[in-house]
Formats: sequence, structure tokens, C-alpha cells
Amino acid sequence: MHTLEQLRRGDYQGATHLKLSEQLSEFPKEIYTLADTLEVLDLSDNQLTELPSDFACLTKLRIFFASNNPFEQVPEVLGQMPELEMIGFKSCQIKTVSEHCLPACTRWLILTDNQIAALPDAIGRLTRLEKLMLAGNAIRELPHTFANLTNLRLLRLAANQLEAFPEILLTLPQLAWLAFSGNPFCAPRDEHSDFTQVAAVDLALHEVLGQGASGLISRATWTHNGNGLADDVAVKVYKGGITSDGYPQDELDACLTVGAHENLVKPLAHIHEPDCAALLMALIPADYHNLGQPPSLVSCTRDTFTQGQSFSAEQADFIIAQMRAVVAHLENKQVSHGDLYAHNVLINQDSHILFGDFGAASKYHHLTPAQQAGIRRMERRALAYFEEDILGLVTH
Repeated sequence: MHTLEQLRRGDYQGATHLKLSEQLSEFPKEIYTLADTLEVLDLSDNQLTELPSDFACLTKLRIFFASNNPFEQVPEVLGQMPELEMIGFKSCQIKTVSEHCLPACTRWLILTDNQIAALPDAIGRLTRLEKLMLAGNAIRELPHTFANLTNLRLLRLAANQLEAFPEILLTLPQLAWLAFSGNPFCAPRDEHSDFTQVAAVDLALHEVLGQGASGLISRATWTHNGNGLADDVAVKVYKGGITSDGYPQDELDACLTVGAHENLVKPLAHIHEPDCAALLMALIPADYHNLGQPPSLVSCTRDTFTQGQSFSAEQADFIIAQMRAVVAHLENKQVSHGDLYAHNVLINQDSHILFGDFGAASKYHHLTPAQQAGIRRMERRALAYFEEDILGLVTH
């Protein structure tokens, strides 16, 4: 973290990255002293409501984050910045996205958890757009110009006000990772009476095993367990509110709908109480580790991998065969994972994989046959990207 005082002293001359979070209510003009070099600016977690009209003098700026600020509209000045590729306004108070506020070179746009009811027709000018995060808004329909987004690969539309599945998405040739649960057109959540329901008081939580956007995973002891299942389990306690992918309740619903498979983290039971929603899962053996790493600011929608990571051709074929079996299982259950990535896969020394993280999953059994087929095509594109990544790690 940087400080405004150090910026004023000139400590950051020549800096390419700057992050300021000091409850700022006005844009610090001292940032302009870095105009010749600044490429990444993060002003998240402040009290800003606007940007000055001369903000565009930051001509080298490629990435701008302003999440958790009380902006009510995306600042118009951003549309004048020809190098700006990544823009983030998560959890602000944005109601308006005007026709001229987004630069044509935008590749990655984050507008999660705002109050946006409509997107401008000008969104269709963003032909370089690859990743679009819109979960947790009030969008009722997509503009017809969405058809121009031929490079769009990842889209989050969950937790909006869409009355019908947007048919226009089926025309996008590269869309591979889609989340749309939690809209009025979606099927209601299932009660999952086929799974044991557990009382929260019957779990003793121990150490934290992991944390994601939707909740905290801990090791737990299941007391009063009369179901013949393991007493030592993992428990994911879901947070309230919106994540970047949608509602945590939809994640829980999708996990239980999909059920068990040898290459999925095994669901055992769930908690469904007014102040607690949680999923009990089988503990993952300690020898499993992440297959991939999340996309970087540069790779945008494609996974990254650790330096030197490699597989033999036989290992790669085995990994791919397992993932194909998982996708076939998901199709049988009519659930789209929406986030089929290597970074959501665990692997052990025998190349056995466990796939998880259903935060972007969506049920689609209620849609038309043509829509269902289109969603399966998207998921198969994600599978093709996954296979390409794995085969790219093969040593000869």
C-alpha cells in the first residue's frame, strides 16, 4: 500500500503502479506527477464520487480500479483514454453506464454488485472485450449490440433481473464461461431432500482449510452423526450477499444438484438454517494441490501455470479424460459449471483430479432444447481451452 504523504514527497517518481486507500473524498491531483509512467492505478476503498475532467492526462494508464467507492455513474472521462484495458467498479453505487464512458480498447470490465438496470448500446463498440463481470445488478435485458462482442469469453450475469434467457449469448463465438443463476427466468432452488440436513450445533469447527469469494472452508467434527458417514469432514459456510459469480445459495444448490462423481469433491450433507447455509464435504487428502493458477491481468481469461510445470503425454491424456467425464456428468445433470478452469482443479501424484468451486454454476433444465444445446457448446469451449492448456504443458 502507498500513502498520499509519500506521493506528495515525491517518493514514487517513475512508478508504474500506485494504490491509495485513505478514505479519499477528492481525487489527489498529485497522481498527475506520475503521468509519464503510471500504468496501474488502484483507488479502491475510498469515498470518491467522481473523477476530474483532466484524468485523461494519465495517458499510459492501462488498468484502473475504483471498487468500494460511492460512484453513481461510470466517469465519462474514462472513454477518452485510449490505452485503458481493464476497469473495475465493484460494489459501488453505479446506476448509469453512459454511451461514451468506456474506451474502445477495454478487455476486462468489472461492474459487479451495483444498481445498473440497463447497458448502453455502445457496449457493442467494445470488440476487444474478453471478460465482463455484471453479477449483482438490476439488468432486465441485454442490448442488441451485444452480438458485436465476438471476443467475449467470460460473462457473469447472475443475480440480475433478466426475465428471459438472453438468446443473443448463443451467437457469441468464443463465450465459454457463463454464469446466469439467480435471475427471474431461472428455476427455483431445490430443497435437496435426498441429502442429509444437519444442524449447525452438530458441527465443531476446527482450522480453516481455505477461503473463497463465497465462503470459508474449515475442517470440522460432525457430532451426533447417525448416517454412517465420516465424522471428520470439511465444511463450507457460505457468506451472505453477492459474489463476483452470483448468490452463494445458488452455488450450494448446484453442488447438491450435481451430486457425487469420482472427480468431484464429494458432497455429504448440508445446513439450511435462517442464519447459516453450509455444505459438508469429504475431506480432500493432503497430497492434492492446485493444477493451475488463476488468470493474470495480462492473460485475462486464460489460466496461468507455475514455471517449469509439465506432464508426460500419458499424464495429460489421463487428466483430460477425467475432465471429459466430469463434463459429461454435468451435462447429464443439466448444470453448467461456468468456471471450468485448471485453477479450480486439484491433482495428486497419480494425476487423479478433483474438480470443485461451483460459484458460477447454473442449472438449465428449464430452458428450451436450443438454449440447453447452446449452453453445452459454451461449456465444451471451456473444456477445449482446458485441454489446450494441459497439452501445452506436455514435455516431449
